[in-house]
Amino acid sequence: MSFALRSTARLAASVRPALRSMQFRGYADEMAFTLAASNKVYYDAANIRQVDVPSFSGAFGILPKHVPTLAVLKPGVVTVYEQDGATKKIFVSSGTITVNEDSSVQVLAEEAHPIEDLDASACREILSSAQSQLSSASNDRERAEAAIAVEVAEALVKAAE
Repeated sequence: MSFALRSTARLAASVRPALRSMQFRGYADEMAFTLAASNKVYYDAANIRQVDVPSFSGAFGILPKHVPTLAVLKPGVVTVYEQDGATKKIFVSSGTITVNEDSSVQVLAEEAHPIEDLDASACREILSSAQSQLSSASNDRERAEAAIAVEVAEALVKAAE
């Protein structure tokens, strides 16, 4: 057997388990979606069409059959496209996004609120307060905490408008 033929045979043998794994995943046209925060569970294994999430590596959409992924939530708006065509927008402060092999998706947020519940003037006050804390921070820890608060408040104001 020639070298090229042996290499091809080895490659084919190494691909078979991956193909079996892909077949085992049972790519579904449904996606069980969970969105939970410390203040409320918004979705619990609900069947949805799509979810768009803000992450530190960039905003992205998740559909059924999405490749398994783990990402960190960035402050911003999660948009959920439900099966009946309704769209829900929920502000999240931080957290994680997990897309599993079985097409289930979990968004676990530190804090989350529907955007229709946000008061734009209250959000601007939160931003102003966070900016004041940042300008008066006296050490690295206070500056870091205040910078995070400013980032979240800026995203909150943007979501409320």
